[in-house]
Amino acid sequence: KLPLSLLKTAQSHPMLVELKNGETYNGHLVSCDSWMNINLRDVICTSKDGDRFWRMPECYIRGSTIKYLRIPDEVIDMVKEDAQAKSRNRAELNKNRGGNSSQNQNQRGARSGNRNNFSIRSGPAGGGLGNGGMRGGNSGQGNRPAAQGNKL
Repeated sequence: KLPLSLLKTAQSHPMLVELKNGETYNGHLVSCDSWMNINLRDVICTSKDGDRFWRMPECYIRGSTIKYLRIPDEVIDMVKEDAQAKSRNRAELNKNRGGNSSQNQNQRGARSGNRNNFSIRSGPAGGGLGNGGMRGGNSGQGNRPAAQGNKL
């Protein structure tokens, strides 16, 4: 989650991208997706030898080809501040909820306590439950499939 939030925050900022093949791309981040595919604008591409350069108005880089990204410190600071603000908000929400948490858990437990108890269903004359029916009961062994020999 952190790398993607960092990239979202870095939109419209300059960055350097080095690919696994050694090429580098310097440009401004336009957009990114959850696979770290990115779009750059005003790009300068440098060959892996560092002896050839290309200027491009824009380019698309597949996330799986990226070796690393270099992002300005100001963007990293913005993400840190945002994470700290979120953790403060979470702490405050939990503090405000604190008194009711055990009461809420008790209510949840009472609702889910009868989760596996099925009601007894009556079937055709003769007491059968029908094909694929379930029997309820308090035997402590849980619910069992209907007895063999049930016919339609």
